[in-house]
Amino acid sequence: MTDTAVNDDTGPIRRGRDARAAKRRNRVRTWLPELERKIPWVDLLTEEQVQTIHEASMDVIEEVGVEFRCEDAIAMWKATGASVDGVRVRIDRELLMELVGTAPSSYTMVARDRSFDATVGDGKTIFTPSYGAPYVLGLDGVRRPASLEDFRNFTKLNHLSPALHMSGGVVCEPMDVPVPKRHLYMTQSLLTYSSKPFMGAVTSMERAEDSLHMAGIVFGQDTVRDTTVMTCLANGNTPLVWDKTMLDSVRVFAGANQATLFSPFVLGGASTPASTVGAVIQVNIEALTGVAFSQLVRVGAPALYGQWLSTVSMKTGAPQAGTPEICHMNLLTAQMARHYRLPSRCSGSCTSSKMVDAQAGYEAGRNMYGVLMAGINFVLSTTGYLESAMCQSYAKWVLDSEQLELMYRLGSGVSFADLDQVLETMREVPPGGHHLGTAHTLANFQTAFSMPEMMNSDNYEQWLADGSLSAEDRAAARCRELLEEYEEPALPDDVRTELDEFVARRDAELPDLIS
Repeated sequence: MTDTAVNDDTGPIRRGRDARAAKRRNRVRTWLPELERKIPWVDLLTEEQVQTIHEASMDVIEEVGVEFRCEDAIAMWKATGASVDGVRVRIDRELLMELVGTAPSSYTMVARDRSFDATVGDGKTIFTPSYGAPYVLGLDGVRRPASLEDFRNFTKLNHLSPALHMSGGVVCEPMDVPVPKRHLYMTQSLLTYSSKPFMGAVTSMERAEDSLHMAGIVFGQDTVRDTTVMTCLANGNTPLVWDKTMLDSVRVFAGANQATLFSPFVLGGASTPASTVGAVIQVNIEALTGVAFSQLVRVGAPALYGQWLSTVSMKTGAPQAGTPEICHMNLLTAQMARHYRLPSRCSGSCTSSKMVDAQAGYEAGRNMYGVLMAGINFVLSTTGYLESAMCQSYAKWVLDSEQLELMYRLGSGVSFADLDQVLETMREVPPGGHHLGTAHTLANFQTAFSMPEMMNSDNYEQWLADGSLSAEDRAAARCRELLEEYEEPALPDDVRTELDEFVARRDAELPDLIS
């Protein structure tokens, strides 16, 4: 998908497998900016139904309230006049909407390579990598604990992907690094191996501060106190809890004008009512109260209305991916976010499958198509996701990355720009003729239609001659090529030295075990 333009110095004309190999060696990579939609989104709800969800949410916030399990957060809510009982906060709807209304409808993440700057919101969509898997499915097909080498590999792959707009956050958990030090090496890798925007650590206030300081080494300490260079993830503990760990991180990042994804962690039927509308009402409550809190920290700090959701199998209690109800919830999430003029977030190519199989393809494809139709602005977990976020696959990363380019093409709509030439060539070709040799076809054949490389469309005999490879086989081979092709976007020597020295110093200061 990325080699629609290739260098011309490939020597004699080649055909078949040799031609494809030569083409791969002479790729020209085309980066895709944030998607500016040219197709309409789907609004499932009537305006009356939107108001029903809104009013029901406001009633619960005022009557039941939400727990903010952090003394500093409670003090901030008290100062606004909210009703506080212990850690339970009940917020008047007018106050809540006043706070939510100060969050911007869009924001721009500044990258260290400014060509990768990405704007989120106001009709634009960005695709971002998967997050948090403790296991990887390697190129040898073996599932194993993720390592720092895997983390760096996926960061490199994310940097290379034309349709990924961030290098990532916890692209996988490097299990060979002690938990108290893990954030140092993840943030260092994100800043070193990619020049795209990234995500900071949120597992403690101290780790959030380290992430912000490390970003300051690269961008300038004064710059990262005002300029948004990263987006961070705050998961609510559904039902109706924001805990101290998340709130402390919000205070660090929102205080420095960094963006936060407020994402209730929803297991439909377990942590929410067994109802699509009920789950969305609960998402609405938790997302809005999180966004409002960020505005207590800093008025105008970027904040996203989001969720991570899965339905729960009533047979086993296990999370499910790719069900129609998840598509419904994503559609409703996007519509409610637009109602509040907030950027939206959900997850993309998710699957419960344990391997790169038909289930993984169906579930990931159905999720991503629903997300695109919903008009979500920030799509997390779009590449490599397996096993309900427990595993990250190299081969699926390649397949998903290419699918993102196809989704991007779908969302870009159709063009009438060359209609005059199209009609002219139609007049030139007689009935019963063909268009294969026309000037218009020769000028446009490489870009007129998508030509995915991982989806084999050769005839059966050619497929046999090329080794009878499955999509997973082709993706694994392509992944090896990508890692060989990768070139590090170099940091200035003094910046790289300061970053490495900071990591080494903090590594020495921090314990190996959580006390």
